[in-house]
Amino acid sequence: MTSSAVTLPRPLPRSRQWLIDRVAPVLVVVGALLVIWYVAAMLMNATMVRDSFEREETPYGIADLIAGTLSGERPVLPAPHQIVASFVDSVVNYPPDSPRSLIYHSAVTLSATLLGFLLGSLFGIVLAVLIIHLRTLEKSLLPWIICSQMVPILAVAPIVIVVLGSIGIRGLLPKSIISAYLCFFPVAIGMVKGLTSPDPMQHDLMRTWSATRTETFWKLRWPSAVPFLFASLKVAITISLIGAIVGELPTGVQAGIGARLLAGSYYGQTVQMWAALLAASLLASNLVWLVSLTERRVARIMGVRT
Repeated sequence: MTSSAVTLPRPLPRSRQWLIDRVAPVLVVVGALLVIWYVAAMLMNATMVRDSFEREETPYGIADLIAGTLSGERPVLPAPHQIVASFVDSVVNYPPDSPRSLIYHSAVTLSATLLGFLLGSLFGIVLAVLIIHLRTLEKSLLPWIICSQMVPILAVAPIVIVVLGSIGIRGLLPKSIISAYLCFFPVAIGMVKGLTSPDPMQHDLMRTWSATRTETFWKLRWPSAVPFLFASLKVAITISLIGAIVGELPTGVQAGIGARLLAGSYYGQTVQMWAALLAASLLASNLVWLVSLTERRVARIMGVRT
């Protein structure tokens, strides 16, 4: 009788396994999106480039046509490398306090975003606490809170700007109020869900310990609501950024990502508009990352294993 040794594959190093599990899927998706984007840019810009060659009576081939679609000054759809080049140029080649710098415009929008996020989150938390303690508010106020989000923000923003401007409130606060209007909703709904998440047996247990309503709130309801709060805050911070950008559109301001988008649409500077959108997406990603970082630290303080 013979025996054959079975050779098991050697496990990969942890760093290599991490790259395969985490990085490779992301790179594949990004690569596929870039291919689709380049093809779409060539197709959408081809007519404009072909007309330009024909107006100038310049002979051209396929290579010239492709090169023209990917390097136009005002293309219908800019190629990714044009957007990145414009973004880097706006960030690196101008001082941060220059009106041509995206850092300057991002800082203006970020200030309105953070103030609106703070106001909206506090309002949402207070509203949720009132709703769970006053049952009449749940029936009378909650439907109106839901209805408030059915009105398009593009219709609300000019009204807020005009009304506040008529009483002398201009600058940062009107944009922050629009951000707060958008971001209080997910916080309020999430906190109502979180504060009511403890089951009746846990409430009975608190009553057997003669806990007051305040002790029940701080030792049972609030810790149960913390995961719901941070899930809501991640949504709220991105909505707050959108509110700040929308709030800059009807005011005619000269600074902010919204102003940059508006100026780009006036002058047909599509590359500038896409670069501003890239700045907004990077800003939103970093804000969500900061909320996630705060969530992990709070969870560690509360003794939750993450």
